[in-house]
Amino acid sequence: MNIPIVHISNLYKKYHKADFFSVNDLSLSINQGEIFGLLGPNGAGKTTLISMLCGLFEPTAGQLTINGLTYQKNAHQLKKIIGVVPQEYALYPTLTALENVMFFGSMYGIKPKQLEQQAKHLLTELGLEKFIHKKIETFSGGMKRRVNLIAGILHQPEILFLDEPTVGVDVQSQQAILAFLKMLNTNGTTIIYTSHHLKEAENFCTRIAIIEAGKIFCENTPQQLIASVPNAKSIEDVFIAITGNNLRDA
Repeated sequence: MNIPIVHISNLYKKYHKADFFSVNDLSLSINQGEIFGLLGPNGAGKTTLISMLCGLFEPTAGQLTINGLTYQKNAHQLKKIIGVVPQEYALYPTLTALENVMFFGSMYGIKPKQLEQQAKHLLTELGLEKFIHKKIETFSGGMKRRVNLIAGILHQPEILFLDEPTVGVDVQSQQAILAFLKMLNTNGTTIIYTSHHLKEAENFCTRIAIIEAGKIFCENTPQQLIASVPNAKSIEDVFIAITGNNLRDA
């Protein structure tokens, strides 16, 4: 039985003095337990949509609920059940990996002893046990990306928002991150994910939506999306068929 955990109805977002809507009459439901991929070219509206889902921006119009809650009435409750892992590193370079994780964990109100045990466990799970007392400024991109992920999941969120979680990392770190995320999902975490790595999204996501000009143009399982486009052999083929070949440099 599919149980919607995110429900979006006729959502709009227009920035101050903008000439057009960044999100334009968008409706979408995401089910509990999914790994949902939100794909689109630069400027398509996916970052704006994710920002509204995370409570960073208020919609111009429309409705948005997460687990039946709204940011207007239940912001404090929502912050407890969502985790956010941004594309940019949210880490302090002069602190160690453990110090960073402990700092972010303290913001969730986790008790220090429990937090330290959890931090060390997660750092070990992601292959960083030998580096917990090393400063972040000495880490490779893949190592930073793994610590960044840990900082966003310490409070064991029901829903995890990921923006380009494997961008700029080596193959080994990519595999470690995706395997860890699949484990979280198996244990009940709903994942909402954006990426420009289309092959990765095809293999990782249980369902994908492609957004263009602030609207959802299609959504389905990766296999069904590929089957719906003549001669398509991959999600990249579907993506190009919907969004075109024009460069998005603006």
